[in-house]
Amino acid sequence: MSEDSVATEPAKAGGQTGARAVRRAFSSPIASFLVILLTVVWTIPTLGLLATSLRPEKDVATSGWWTFFSHPGITLSNYHDVLFNGGFGVSNGLMPYLVNSLAITVPATIFPLALASMAAYALAWVRFRGSDVIFFVIFALQVVPLQMALVPLLQLYSGGAHIGSTTIFPSLGLGGTYAPVWLSHTMFALPLAVFLLHNFIAQLPNDLIEAARVDGASHFRVFRSIVLPLATPALASFAIFQFLWVWNDLLVALTFAGGTAEVAPLTVRLAQLSGSFGDHWEILTAGAFISIVIPLCVFFGLQRYFVRGLLAGSVKG
Repeated sequence: MSEDSVATEPAKAGGQTGARAVRRAFSSPIASFLVILLTVVWTIPTLGLLATSLRPEKDVATSGWWTFFSHPGITLSNYHDVLFNGGFGVSNGLMPYLVNSLAITVPATIFPLALASMAAYALAWVRFRGSDVIFFVIFALQVVPLQMALVPLLQLYSGGAHIGSTTIFPSLGLGGTYAPVWLSHTMFALPLAVFLLHNFIAQLPNDLIEAARVDGASHFRVFRSIVLPLATPALASFAIFQFLWVWNDLLVALTFAGGTAEVAPLTVRLAQLSGSFGDHWEILTAGAFISIVIPLCVFFGLQRYFVRGLLAGSVKG
């Protein structure tokens, strides 16, 4: 037996022992109790939101939401009003804004995911001069605060870029469309997306990629037939985070979409309704619960990939 193998065996044994210790710690009764407790603490406000949204106005005004379980009174009129009627002197329900949120969030999730996955594959497996520098520059872009880029981007979209009388970049004329919101969310998401996906794709077996290349597969074929299927957990994990971020965003949407029913998302309208319906909790809670239903569906639909995606690239082998 060689000296190298003798030296590596204790290291492997120590790593396996540490992994078993971590598993025991996270599967202990105390850890299970803490997880259950945290789940209950997070669920109670959501349960109260749902109960309030289903109660009649007079019940909401006279008693707490927990009395719903002892004296249940259910009505769906709150959801009908907030979606289609508005009510209480406020026109236009939430339905157009709900459609706008979907029209903004789905492309703003797909665009960075597609671009980042291709960039991550190129930086991980297509070796060229300066690839490491490009990767570290992309990684460093994460430190740029989003708020610092809002005004320059708004000026670029509305008036273009000029130096004196010389036009560097013409005005795009994107006002009143979804495009500024799509572009902004894509730009803000790309640095983190490239970094996370690169870490996963770079850990794929080298023999698998080389075998495909020897068989004559192009980089596009390798990316489409090998990398994408194997990277599904990482892609799904980032898609969850990006979908939740874009769906719940107010700052970017308010800056680039305004408050009109043509392009404004649900979060903008909910912020407006909080002032109009300050005393009508049954209407506000119905609108708030509508805003969390779709993200919950997305999360539960992709949850089987979530843990695997979070651990993507963290270990080798």
